[in-house]
Amino acid sequence: MDIQTRWVKVPNQDLEIASYLAQPVAAGTYPGIIVIQEIFGVNAHIRDVTERIARLGYVAIAPSIYQRQAPGFETGYTPADVEQGRIYKDQTTAAELLSDIQATIDYLKREFGITQFGTIGFCFGGHVVYLAATLPDVRVTASFYGGGIAAMTPGGGEPTITRTAEIRGTIWCFFGTRDPLIPNEEADQIEQELQKQGIDHQVFRYDADHGFFCNERDSYDPQAAADSWEKVQELFSRLRP
Repeated sequence: MDIQTRWVKVPNQDLEIASYLAQPVAAGTYPGIIVIQEIFGVNAHIRDVTERIARLGYVAIAPSIYQRQAPGFETGYTPADVEQGRIYKDQTTAAELLSDIQATIDYLKREFGITQFGTIGFCFGGHVVYLAATLPDVRVTASFYGGGIAAMTPGGGEPTITRTAEIRGTIWCFFGTRDPLIPNEEADQIEQELQKQGIDHQVFRYDADHGFFCNERDSYDPQAAADSWEKVQELFSRLRP
């Protein structure tokens, strides 16, 4: 499907969130997908994912979740980049992240008349979309190797996993069993809590490292990336009539 892309500004009170938007060229009403970055900003990889989703027939948008901390920030995957990205991550709060994602949803409602929403997030974004799954508008969530879900929440407070009962829709989680940042026990704990709370979910595990979906990282795993992408398409298809 042919698409068009542009940067837009999503208003949220006194903040304007720079957001990368990709949408089909053909006229029509499409579901909306919010794409949440890794710690590296809305970089080339996240823009590529946003475009791939749009080509499937969705309006996809990637808001800059570091807008408050570092407007325009994007970087690569060197150790120095990781260190800088983590500094900004540690300055975020759950309340602000939820507010920004809700503002992005409201923008898509207002500008495109969208009524069906999903999210996808990677790394820190995988944690953020688990949190955002508690928003009433979010019907489907794809959380890729979200670290710290069982241990913390952005800005401090009870771990995000304690909010699992608030999830309204479906969530699918993707983990690598060789991920040094997310112990397998943590993935098990998340799955057990989703089961306990009766959430519509699936948890997929791959013999892969952290960041296996990103073809710009040394840890990229083509087989795991391809299989998980097929599953994401299946999940997002639930937003269609």
